[in-house]
Amino acid sequence: MKKEPAVWLPTVRAGTGTDVFTEVLAKGLRENGLRAEITWLPLRAEYAPWSVKIPRPPDWANIAHVNTWLHPRFLPKHLPVVATLHHSIHHPDAVRYKGNLRSFYHRHWIEKIERANMGAANQVVAVSRFAADAAVATLLKSPMHVIHNGVDTSLFIPGVQRSGCRPFRLLYIGSWKLLKGVDLLEPIMRILGEDYELAFTGGLASMSEKRQLCPNMHDIGRLHDAKEVVLAMQQADALLFPSRSEGLPLSVLEAMACGLPVVAACGSSLKELVKHEETGLLAAMDDIQGFVDSIRKIASQSEMYSRFSVNSRKVAVEKFSVQKMLNKYIALYREVLK
Repeated sequence: MKKEPAVWLPTVRAGTGTDVFTEVLAKGLRENGLRAEITWLPLRAEYAPWSVKIPRPPDWANIAHVNTWLHPRFLPKHLPVVATLHHSIHHPDAVRYKGNLRSFYHRHWIEKIERANMGAANQVVAVSRFAADAAVATLLKSPMHVIHNGVDTSLFIPGVQRSGCRPFRLLYIGSWKLLKGVDLLEPIMRILGEDYELAFTGGLASMSEKRQLCPNMHDIGRLHDAKEVVLAMQQADALLFPSRSEGLPLSVLEAMACGLPVVAACGSSLKELVKHEETGLLAAMDDIQGFVDSIRKIASQSEMYSRFSVNSRKVAVEKFSVQKMLNKYIALYREVLK
């Protein structure tokens, strides 16, 4: 009798996109008739793992699925392990924007953890080709699958079609970090002027910079669940995403599923998601005028805007759906169980 995957997901609750990935994966596996359960570990398990009790795997589990950041202390001894790499933080494009303390932490703590996990795992998955190549170059020359993250295209759906009689509404969803290119948002919006506005998720992290931001920028704070993200996207005309390095950004996939054209930096995994002049426009990294010109081009050409909108939704549904991601992981689990 063929053994079906029964997946245990021990993971640190970090308040990032990896939490969303784990929740979506577990829910999707259950909806596909498989048993799956998350064991959440406190955030201190990342930097002080010895202070957290090692959880016991459920008796029914036959596979453990972990994030490569999970300390090896928490890897089960008797279950095969699938490890997913979600980022590209060791790539040179990311290193220069970290700061000394974060660079030290990543180099002398996270790198060692990831090398150990990648070496111990039965299968390693990267969420993008860029993340896989960066890992091979900076962490470990190890065989690796690429399975792009998926988006729930039944939840993330287009809103009301935009009209041309109001400011063109841009949206930035992401953490407020230099690595994400947030320092480019203000000069871009200042050049664009009053015919354009930007809603951004700044919150407490952006408080010290609020006085320097121009009047056509509006902080909508942190979005707490998928429904809030959907609403923000359905009220926007396009996503602005000038990030300098990405493993694979869920916000871009979600925006595409909502039919938003994307204006993004031409680098990292963004080139795997945004097809230039098909689903949006790619500007050279850090090229403020390039972003401005791209946004104006999309806003002023209704035929182009409509084409990008339709294509974005189509690509999200056909290439980046949750079910497509689940099918690939389930196939991988079955291969491991052989």
